[in-house]
Amino acid sequence: MDIPLGVLLKYYKREDIQSAVLSCAGDKEVAVSFGLKGFGKRPDILKYPRDVLEFVKSGASSFHCSEELWFNPLQLNPGLKKEELDSLRKGWNLVLDIDCPFLDYSKIGADLIIQALKYHGINSASVKFSGNHGFHIGVPFEAFPDKVHDIPVKDWFPEGPRKIAVYLQEMIRPFLAKKLLAKENLKSVAEKVKKPKEELLKDNVFDPFEVLSIDTVLISSRHLYRMPYCFNEKSGLISIPISTENIVAFDKSSAKPEIVKVSEYKFLDTKNAVQGEAKQLFIQAFDSKIKTEEVKNISSRDYEAPQAAIPVEMFPQCIQKILAGVPDGRKRAVFVLTNFLTSCGWSHEKVEELLKEWNKKNKEALREVYFLGQLRYHKVHNKKVLPPNCANKSYYQDLHVCFPDPLCKKIKNPVNYAIIKQKSSFQEKNSKEE
Repeated sequence: MDIPLGVLLKYYKREDIQSAVLSCAGDKEVAVSFGLKGFGKRPDILKYPRDVLEFVKSGASSFHCSEELWFNPLQLNPGLKKEELDSLRKGWNLVLDIDCPFLDYSKIGADLIIQALKYHGINSASVKFSGNHGFHIGVPFEAFPDKVHDIPVKDWFPEGPRKIAVYLQEMIRPFLAKKLLAKENLKSVAEKVKKPKEELLKDNVFDPFEVLSIDTVLISSRHLYRMPYCFNEKSGLISIPISTENIVAFDKSSAKPEIVKVSEYKFLDTKNAVQGEAKQLFIQAFDSKIKTEEVKNISSRDYEAPQAAIPVEMFPQCIQKILAGVPDGRKRAVFVLTNFLTSCGWSHEKVEELLKEWNKKNKEALREVYFLGQLRYHKVHNKKVLPPNCANKSYYQDLHVCFPDPLCKKIKNPVNYAIIKQKSSFQEKNSKEE
């Protein structure tokens, strides 16, 4: 859509809009879109509110900024090596792009992602309407820990946000599929997104991500997203921040430029961020894929899922100590216990019983909805996923439960310990009987 210059000037002439756009530009590379003519020179920055209007007078229609935060954005250039980019990078914000040709489906997807983030203890997540068919969901860099796996979080780009995006996508997959088919059949869904019904199936099961996408491929260095309070040239609407509680009820008519107001909601608002609140999300996103690969590798060699539940007395010291209750790190403990117990042959029902009893032993009990949600996720996916390896400092050592005995030196994962211990017990019993 070719937006008339008069419309652009009338909107961007507003001082509140100029200030709102500028407030999102700090430490970021900015690229100016000149409508059908494409983007202006890169890198660029916005320094003063009036810069916005001056660009518009020259034909600009919208402004885009980087997910990455830079010490000096103007030093960026396409020829920089990864090491040079890492030295210039100050940090990065997690920005997920939820998109679907049918806005109501994007609402469902965005709402589920927000729920998943809150489930991981993140309260600083924010959302904005993209201005057309989807939403951007953001978590500010200030919510992440300083380091993960002994590497500064600022250097986990783009691998970090990509892994988080994939992890969240898989987490909401069954719930998204259920919600999309809750009110209409597969044929109706296919018609709305203008795809053949067969394309929406994977192994004869509805794949919701054939309908809706969460941008993971475009999470790359110097990737840009549309800044808040800027035009979307395709629709003529404004990309506006909205309440995380109001996604499903959002009406895009509120994004018309003539009625848009700068609201109390801010996208990537650092004031709401608590340092390290996204640590659990980060660690689980990284470990989820690693553990899946470990299960595949070990299953062909020295790991075989036990047919019957391995008894508690065969568990290693770290698991025994977690089961006695932990003063801190309860969510990480739930993650460890759920994966450990299911990998040791425990049924979901038995795991639920044990977790309820374990929760009473903690200095401060978790809400049951949290660990029941983790367990429900296991049931839905029906996979044996190993707990983190012993060498993973973010778990056993950080939880202060790592007290290795001689057997610990021979294994890489607590599950291996329990299996070996049980086999040794059987061998001793059989030799005595003989």
